[in-house]
Amino acid sequence: MDKKNALRAGALASGTTLMMLLMSSPALANMRDDGDDPGPGLSVIDTLGLFVAAPIVLFLVIAGLVMVGDKSRKQHKQG
Repeated sequence: MDKKNALRAGALASGTTLMMLLMSSPALANMRDDGDDPGPGLSVIDTLGLFVAAPIVLFLVIAGLVMVGDKSRKQHKQG
């Protein structure tokens, strides 16, 4: 991919992202629906644990299981 195509792809991606951000209006976020009963908010530690640590741990567990399965398959073929 040459420099011109990379620049064009970057401009297209950033332009699309900017248009999506400008078109989505957060103004309705302050209006509550009838029957809306939100629970208590999450703390910073809870948020980081739920949205950062949990996916990383899940990824590592799945990657570890795949590597263990792959190693056992290679050893079985060689033997």
